[in-house]
Amino acid sequence: MEEATLMGSLIEELEAREAAARVRVKELAAQIAELTARLEGEREALSRLRVTRETVAEVLTALSGRDADAGPVAGPDPVGPEVRVVGAIMVPHWREGLSSDVLPDVYRDMVEVVADASSPMQAKQIVPRIGLPAVTGKIEGTRGKLKRLVQRGWLIEDQPGRFAPARRDR
Repeated sequence: MEEATLMGSLIEELEAREAAARVRVKELAAQIAELTARLEGEREALSRLRVTRETVAEVLTALSGRDADAGPVAGPDPVGPEVRVVGAIMVPHWREGLSSDVLPDVYRDMVEVVADASSPMQAKQIVPRIGLPAVTGKIEGTRGKLKRLVQRGWLIEDQPGRFAPARRDR
């Protein structure tokens, strides 16, 4: 009889431990879901802030009377005088004889991906091809950069949200 009581107590103890472990797993899963949502929100905020900072730097450069075709922050513009704007990546306007080599890496990658495509592309198609995760924040940040390339004459937006090379002869 003692063995049956001992086995019954052991089974009850195991069931109690299993129930406690199940509660801990459920709590941890809820925490992970909350942290994942917070992380995605922060990534989106970071992307919007980066695009905003770049846009503000461009506007300030234009308002200060400097050349809007300034090159990257790290060094002189390969086609003109050095203009240094701290914290901004500048995309020069396209002009005859200018290759995509003058663009910052990510912009050059976008132009090359679009140029290699057989038809106009959307930002969500371009993001994975330039090595970024296909999440909302990256897609929106990329869309902003693509629109900047359209404004500067590197690409065209033949339909809303569909980007193609401005010149097919490249």
